[in-house]
This record gives sequence, structure tokens and C-alpha cells, in this order.
Amino acid sequence: MEYGDRPISFRRNTATKSMKLLQILLHCGENGIARAKLLENLYGREELADVSNNLRVTSHRLKKMLVDAGLPEYDYIQIKSGIYRWNAPMEAEVDALMFSHLVELGKAETDEEKKIQYFCQACETYHGEFLPGLSGEDWVLLESVQYKKKYTYALEEICDYMIKQREYETVLKLCDTASELYPFDEWQSVQVDCLMALNRYKEAIQIYEDTAKLFFEELGISPSEKMMNQFKEMSAKMSHKPQAINEIKGGLKEDEEEDGAFYCNLPSFRDGYRLVRRIIERSGQSVYLMLCTITDGKGHPMENKDKLTAMSDELYYAVKHCLRRGDSFTKYSPTQFLILLVGTNQENCGMIFNRISRYFAREHKSWEQHLEYYVSSIADVENDKSRISFRSNGFHWD
Repeated sequence: MEYGDRPISFRRNTATKSMKLLQILLHCGENGIARAKLLENLYGREELADVSNNLRVTSHRLKKMLVDAGLPEYDYIQIKSGIYRWNAPMEAEVDALMFSHLVELGKAETDEEKKIQYFCQACETYHGEFLPGLSGEDWVLLESVQYKKKYTYALEEICDYMIKQREYETVLKLCDTASELYPFDEWQSVQVDCLMALNRYKEAIQIYEDTAKLFFEELGISPSEKMMNQFKEMSAKMSHKPQAINEIKGGLKEDEEEDGAFYCNLPSFRDGYRLVRRIIERSGQSVYLMLCTITDGKGHPMENKDKLTAMSDELYYAVKHCLRRGDSFTKYSPTQFLILLVGTNQENCGMIFNRISRYFAREHKSWEQHLEYYVSSIADVENDKSRISFRSNGFHWD
């Protein structure tokens, strides 16, 4: 909130019922909200002895909170015919309401250019999930879904129009923001189309690879068929462009020499696995696949997201630090890392895991009980004797 040019701070009061009441009233605008609906949104399924008294107390605290924050003395809550409304001596601008109004103006506009202007203003106003601090509230969830639908509609209209006008840079900028807000909605596909139209194939391929990595690591799936086809088209066009040998060598080299195991995204790991499998058909070298899993300490998948993120980051560094430069690994799922161990044996696999486990728990000794592993030779994987299997375009854990 801002009052004039000055930000309003509520200090420690941001998660209180009073703050929730303020957000509800501001969002309902001049239409207000019926008392019964207000009580439902404010208290949900809480069992209170005297709901009316609680609402009076919350309203009083909100008025005092606003004055303490620097707003003028005023009766900010108007109650008329059972309808509660925000009532202030100054005009209130609410970004969510402005966004929704701009989208509706765009839908009603018949002039194409003006329509797109409204939609562009709406997209500039939109900053992501509606009231993320209250995302567990039913009414917030419903509103958030509707706002996202409006944002998607407006952005699709803009992209269709701008691409016809060949204004690719504008579309790239808008979709860059959309990809940050909603990374799994494949706005990257629109960016790829624009970059291909600009003959910027390297950038397009980079976006595809980054998106593929994101989808595999976070969701365990491949990008859509459309993105896969885009990649094939980009690769075909890139292959027709002659390149000097030095440029090719430069593109193959690692950016810098790094110690430890080589990390790659799941599609790249899959290709590396296939190559190693072919090599050992002649060499007879021993190669093992190891799956390291983060658990809740009782053998079940870790569900605490914050703790999982911290542990996953630590496991990444543990694997990288404890393995050789000739070994490779990837993040198979949010709780699992898959490691390709070349030139080792079954006994050494146990020693390798113990080394990873000790490094993983070096600062938090209790973390050691949260790590489990499974290992299988490539030969067993290929003979279906392993819980790790290799089918189609991915690895599977049974």
C-alpha cells in the first residue's frame, strides 16, 4: 500500500484478521460485500462463540491500525443494509481491480489497436498470483484462477496481433515476464517462434533446453509436442548454416574447467547413458546406475518443500564433490538424483554412497537418515532385473 508517495507499513500486523479484512474490503471495491459472505471469507471454518463480536473487534483494530500506519483519522468501514464497504476520504486504486477493468475494456473495444493497448496495460499491471499470502483461502484461490485466465486471454490476444505485425521484440519481452510468472505454461514456445522468425536460432535452442531441463527436473515430463517439433525445426535450420571449425570447437568446450562430477539435464543424461551403453558392449567395462533419494527419515518421500529444497541443493553439491570428473549425474525428480558410475564395481558403489552421505550430512548429522540409495549395473537395467528401468525417452523408478 502507498498513501500519496509514501509506502504504508503495518509492521508485524500483516498476517492478522485485521489485515485480511482490509484486503477483502479493498478488493470488493464500491460493490462491497454482504455480511454473511464477509464472515465466511474472514473466518472460514473457525468455530467462534460470538462471531459478531469478533467482527466488531477486528473492524476496530483495523481502523486503529490504519491510523497508526499514517492514514488520517476516519471511519474506514461503511456498513449499510448489511453490506460492508471500504470508505475513505481519498480515492483508492487497487491493482487487481484495475487489471480486471482493463481486460474488460479490451474485450469490449472494437478498434483493434485500442483493444491491444488495453490488454498491454492490463498485462503491465498484472504481477502474478493474487494474494499469495492467503493462497490457502477458498475465495482467494477462486479469484486467483479467474485473474490468471484473464491474463492468459489478454496475453494471447497481444501475441497473435503483435506477431502478425512482426513486432517480435515486444512479444519476447511480454513472454519473458509470463515465463517467470508461470514457467510451466509454455510461454517459452511463443518466444521460440519469435526468435526463429528473427533467425536467432542459438537463443531459441537455449530457451528450449532450459525449458526441457525445468520440466524434467521439476515435473519429470518432457515439454509439449509443439516444443519438440520446434526444436527439430531449429536443429534442421542450424545444420544448414556453415560454421568455421573454431566456432564449432568453441561451442563444444565447457565454459570453464570444473572439478567433480559432470551435471547435465535429464535429456542429456539419457543420451550419455545410451552412448556409454554402446561403448561397454565392446569394452566390457563395468558401469552402474545409482539413485539417491531424499526421504522424511522413515522411508517416505520428503514432503516439506522448504526442507526438501535445502536438502536437494546440498545433495547436488555432495554428489558433485564426491565423484570423479568422468562420472555424470542429473536431477531425476525433486527428491532424487541419478548417477552414472563408470569403471566401478558393486562394493565400491556402497563406499561411494557412504562418502556422499557423510558429505551431505557434514553440517546436519541428522540428515544422514534422510538419504537412501539404490544401485544397479547397466547390464541388469537392460535385462529388466532392476527397479530402475529405461523405456522410451526416460528413466523410470518402480
